[in-house]
Amino acid sequence: MIDYIRLEVRRTLRDKGFVIFGIGMPVVMYLLLTNLAGSSGKEAEAWKVTAMVGMASYGALGAALGTGNGLAEDKKLGWLRQLRITPLSPARVVVGRGLSASVTVLPAIIVVLLLGALVNGIHLAAWQWIGLVVLLWLGTTPFTLLGLGNGYRLSAQAAGMVNAGCMMVLAIIGGLWFPAAAFPGWLQEISRWTPSNRFADLGWSVTAGHGPSAGTVLVLVAWLAAFGAYAVYAYRRAARTA
Repeated sequence: MIDYIRLEVRRTLRDKGFVIFGIGMPVVMYLLLTNLAGSSGKEAEAWKVTAMVGMASYGALGAALGTGNGLAEDKKLGWLRQLRITPLSPARVVVGRGLSASVTVLPAIIVVLLLGALVNGIHLAAWQWIGLVVLLWLGTTPFTLLGLGNGYRLSAQAAGMVNAGCMMVLAIIGGLWFPAAAFPGWLQEISRWTPSNRFADLGWSVTAGHGPSAGTVLVLVAWLAAFGAYAVYAYRRAARTA
């Protein structure tokens, strides 16, 4: 299974679309959002930290969901049928794909955090930088499962469109682009229950100097269970129809 994971990681990192949209887009957006106005002061510095976490989360979210796009394409090309005649069990194939996705989300997280430190001069304690990487990395699991479910369930074209739509909606409503505090009250309430908002809150809590709240963890666990059930259902449907 290790060889399979290595293969999938190499395939993803060689994809120009992944490099441009999974890494390049969050980087460009972060630099524009934090430097275009050229403002300074405590509020501007706080915004640079908030946006850094938001854009790192956005890049990781896109990379996690994008796993489903490649999966749907593999299904179309017959790669999943080929895997079924290998010694790999279906469970190992799914786990291997998920683990490879967990590796490919790291570049987006690390690059944005590096820009925050080197370009915008953000200073955090060593444990905070480590905590940001680890928590944002682990927090992508629900979105990886959602992407895998869409990849198993939908055609290649439909999976790409659905995952792009999910990424856009989750990023906006989750407050990854703009602070959720600026939303109307009713939208703020919806935002609090979205997996993307609680995902980013893992990072925001660390930059504030404390761990994530129990509410954040519980909401993410609930979405993890829901998206996991969807991925299992989608895989079983794909296995019957492929």
